[in-house]
Amino acid sequence: MEDDHSSNGGLETGKADRSVWLMKCPVVVAKSWKSHASSSDPQPVAKVVLSLDPLHPDDMEFTMEMANTETLNRPKSYSLNMFKDFVPMSVMSETSQGKVAVEGKVEHKFDMKPHNENIEEYGRLCRERTTKSMVKNRQIQVIDNDHGVHMRPMPGMVGLISSNSKDKKKAAPVKQSDVKRTRRDRGELEDIMFKLFERQPNWALKQLVQETDQPAQFLKEILNELCVYNKRGTHQGTYELKPEYKKTNEDAGGE
Repeated sequence: MEDDHSSNGGLETGKADRSVWLMKCPVVVAKSWKSHASSSDPQPVAKVVLSLDPLHPDDMEFTMEMANTETLNRPKSYSLNMFKDFVPMSVMSETSQGKVAVEGKVEHKFDMKPHNENIEEYGRLCRERTTKSMVKNRQIQVIDNDHGVHMRPMPGMVGLISSNSKDKKKAAPVKQSDVKRTRRDRGELEDIMFKLFERQPNWALKQLVQETDQPAQFLKEILNELCVYNKRGTHQGTYELKPEYKKTNEDAGGE
């Protein structure tokens, strides 16, 4: 903390021991206080009433009464339910210049809810708020200029337009690997294979498919007859001619 704010004069702790309250309040109250803070009205927003029984001093009851509720649609009286057991907390503040200060230590924590006498009024207010949030404010606007140039989708909107049935029937681009290959004559293909193995001794199946333009399954049938598949070693995953075909091939080349 000190390193982060060293350039702004450090952390101000002059009010660290001041007792403050932490309170969770309804949305309608928070909005009212926020609007009051932005105005120049010096009047208090509310007052807290503490009810104490002299015979039972530990049984304290806190009530908050809102000011200026006559013209506003919100309950006037609220109960403050106090929590005694909570994690120690402090309130921090930061100015627009980046100065950070400790404003106090939380002494009491409260949950604020409408008083029992106002609970029905508050329930009606919540229902009205829910109803308003469900209303969709849609507007219909007549377009004066209905030329086609203004009706075309803009760049970036193509993906947002649902395709019609004709578009859905369009075939996806055919991948090269899905192209149907025509089988060659078996003898002709064997001659091509021998010439490829003269060029280099080891071939992967994918390479041979590209070189011969033949179906992979048909090519594997020929390879199983002419070649040995290397499952391990430096040429793992490749085919090479069987020894008997290597000899025949070398003899034919020597002639």
